[in-house]
Amino acid sequence: MADRWLLLPSPFLGPAAYGPLADVLAAHSDAARVADLPPSPFTPPDVLASFAAQAADFAVTALVPHSNAGLYAPSIWATTPTVAATIYVDAALPAPDATQTPLAPPAFADHVAVMAGDDGLLPPWTRWWDAAELGPLFPSPEWFTRVDRNAPAVPAAYVRSFLPVPAGWTVEPNAYLAFGETYAAELSTARDLGWPADVMDGQHLHLLTDPDGVAARIRALRERCATQGAAQLPKRRLRSP
Repeated sequence: MADRWLLLPSPFLGPAAYGPLADVLAAHSDAARVADLPPSPFTPPDVLASFAAQAADFAVTALVPHSNAGLYAPSIWATTPTVAATIYVDAALPAPDATQTPLAPPAFADHVAVMAGDDGLLPPWTRWWDAAELGPLFPSPEWFTRVDRNAPAVPAAYVRSFLPVPAGWTVEPNAYLAFGETYAAELSTARDLGWPADVMDGQHLHLLTDPDGVAARIRALRERCATQGAAQLPKRRLRSP
C-alpha cells in the first residue's frame, strides 16, 4: 500500500529524532516527511495551525504522531480530508469522550513548570531528565547531541494549555504502536476502542534506535487500518470538511 506519511513530532522533542523513520518509510516507495514546528516560542494553536497546513499541502494519507503530538492528531484528521488512517506511536491520547484535552497531566505540568527560566521558557526536553536516564534512549552520544541541539524551548504556559478534540475521531481508522510500558494506559484505551494495536520491546525513542523495525510495524498496522476503514466508510462521510 503506497501512502503519503506525515510524522508529527512531539513539540517537546522537535523534528530531528524522526528523520530516520521517515527515510525508511520513504524507501518503501512511499512519500514520507516530518512536519516542522513553528518558530519558538510557540503556543498550541501555533502548532496546530502549522501541522494542519503541512498536512493539507502534503495531501497526507497516513498520520504518524509520536508522544505529545498524539493530542494534535484528531484535529488534523478532522480538517484534512485526505487522511485515511492515524498510527499513534507511543503517543498521548485525548480521553475518548473529551471535547478538549490538556497538553500535560496536571501533576506533570506542575513538575515541569518549575524548570522555566526567567524568560518563561522551559529547557529542552533532553535536559529535563538525568543524563544517565536519557542515555539509553539514543543510539549514540552524537544522536543525543543532535536532538538536544534542535529541541525547541517550549513556553512553560504550554503545559497548562488545552486543545479542542473533534467528535468522531475514535471510530475512524486508527491504530496504536507502543514501546514497552510507558504509555500502557493509552495502549489499553486503544485496545478497548477496538483499534489494531502492537507492542515493541523498546523505550520511548525506539523509532530512533530501530527505524527499520518500527517502520515495518507501522506499515503492518496501516494495512490493518485499511480493513477497518472499509468497514466504517459510511461513518467517514459524516466527517466535518
